[in-house]
Amino acid sequence: MENNQQHYQDEDEISLIDLLLVVAKYNRFIIKFTLGVATLTVLYTLTMPKIFTAKTVILPPQQSGSSASMMLAQLGGLAGAAGGALGIKSPSDTYVGMMKSRNVADHLIESFKLKALYESKTYEGTRKALADNTVITSGKDGFITVEFSDKDPKRAASIANAYVTELDHLNQTLAVTEAAQRRLFFEKQLIKAKEELANAEVALKQTQEKSGLVQLDAQGLAVIKSVADLRAQIAAKEVQLSGMRAFATAQNPDYRQAQELLAGLRAQLAKVERDTAEGNGSVLLPMKKLPESGLEYVRKMREVKYHETLFELLSKQLEMAKLDEAKQSAIIQVVDRAEPPELKSKPKRALIVIIATLMAFFLSVLIAFVREAMANARQDPEQAMRIGLLRQYLRQGR
Repeated sequence: MENNQQHYQDEDEISLIDLLLVVAKYNRFIIKFTLGVATLTVLYTLTMPKIFTAKTVILPPQQSGSSASMMLAQLGGLAGAAGGALGIKSPSDTYVGMMKSRNVADHLIESFKLKALYESKTYEGTRKALADNTVITSGKDGFITVEFSDKDPKRAASIANAYVTELDHLNQTLAVTEAAQRRLFFEKQLIKAKEELANAEVALKQTQEKSGLVQLDAQGLAVIKSVADLRAQIAAKEVQLSGMRAFATAQNPDYRQAQELLAGLRAQLAKVERDTAEGNGSVLLPMKKLPESGLEYVRKMREVKYHETLFELLSKQLEMAKLDEAKQSAIIQVVDRAEPPELKSKPKRALIVIIATLMAFFLSVLIAFVREAMANARQDPEQAMRIGLLRQYLRQGR
C-alpha cells in the first residue's frame, strides 16, 4: 500500500517536472510571444479614441394615493372601472420605455445630426448606433439614470440632458399619469352621459304633456331611485370588466370577482323590478296596475333618475381626477443634470493590456506543449504513423 502511494507521488513529481521542463525549453518563445502581443495591444489601445460618458439622474412623477381613491368605497363599481381599465405597473418603467421609444430617438437624431455623426444612411442604423451608446436604467430607489457615451464630452452631456427634455415634451402630449388618464376617461364618459340625460329629460317632458301627470309621490320616487342606482352600478361594473379584458385573463381573481359582483347586482335589480311589478314588499301600488299613461311616465322618470345618478358619479370622479392631475404638474424632476465629463470612461487601456498579456502567456504555453507533444510523437513510430494518416486525411478533405 505504501509502495503504491509512493509510486503515485513519484508520477506526480515527474509530471510536474516534465511540465516545467517544457516551459523552460520554450521559454524564449513564450517570452517573445507574450511581449509581442502585449506590445501590439499597447499600440492598438493608443489608437483607440477616448470615450466620455455623461450621466443624468431624474425622478419621475410618483403615483401616490390620489384623492379619488378615497371615493372608491363610496362610488363602488365606477371608481373601480377607471382604476382597472387604466392601471399602470410602475412609473419608472413607463418613463424608461418612453425614452427608448422611436419618437424620442428620431428627435435626437434630427437635433444633433446623428446620421452624419455615425455615418449611417438610414434612420434604422442611426437608431441602433444611438441605442448602443445609451444606457437607461431604473433603480430600486425610483431614480432613472440616463448615460450617454461619445467622443466629445460636451456632446455626451448635451444628448444625455436632451433625453430628459424629449421625455418632458413627449409627456406633455401623452396621458401617462394615472390622474390624467382618469380625467380623459371621465371627460369622454361625462359628455356621453350629459347627452343621454338631456334626451331622457326631453322624453319625460313629452310624456308629462301627454299623460297630464306632474310628479309621483315619495314612495314612487324612492322605488325609481333605487332601480336607477342599481342600473348605474351595473353599467359601471360593465365598463370596468370591458377595461379589464385588455390586460387580465378570465382566470384573474380581480376579473372573476368583478364578474361575481356584476351578477349579484343584476340579480338584485331583477328582484327589485319584480317586486315593483307585482307590488311586493314596500311597494304599495304594483306597476302592472298602473294605467298605460302612468306606466310610461314611470319608465321615463326612471330613465331620468338613472342618467342623473350616472352623471353625478362621473362628475365627482372628473373633479377628483382634475385635482390629482394638478398635484402632479411637476412632471420630471432632474436630480443630477449631466455635465461634460472630465475623465474618459473607456477604453480602459491598462485592463485591456493586462488581459491580452495574460491570454497571450497562456496561449504561448499551450502552443509550447503542443509543439513538444508533436516532437515526441514523431520519435514514436506508432504515433508518427498516426500523424501521417491524419495529414493524409486532411489533404483528401481539401
